[in-house]
Amino acid sequence: MQLLGLDHVVIRTAKVEQLLAFYQEVLGATLERLLEDEGLYQLRAGSALIDILSTEGSLDSGAAVDVRSSPIAHICLQVRAPSEQALIRTLKRKGVMEALTFATRYGATGFGRSLYIHDPDGNTLELKLV
Repeated sequence: MQLLGLDHVVIRTAKVEQLLAFYQEVLGATLERLLEDEGLYQLRAGSALIDILSTEGSLDSGAAVDVRSSPIAHICLQVRAPSEQALIRTLKRKGVMEALTFATRYGATGFGRSLYIHDPDGNTLELKLV
């Protein structure tokens, strides 16, 4: 078996509309598939998917689940930008008002420069320049 990369990440939330807007408008993901009965929105992020699942959704157990019953430490997304400063400018222009600091970190593609931000539901995202 050869692990090739991130397939998808499922984020449970009570703030579906806010998360959809963030991942689509701020980060540029596109809606690929919608399963309304399950409360599932699947967003394309390069070769991976980010699944936004309503806390009222019934994908796994058939019952609503507390949003923090299975927390996510962080999600690492590979991003392309002309430079670190260009990425910071873009994020700030799109409403990300956190302290944005790059550091060298290890990940699936080895060491690289990345920064951490948070989505509207408090999930930590690592954005890694490739």
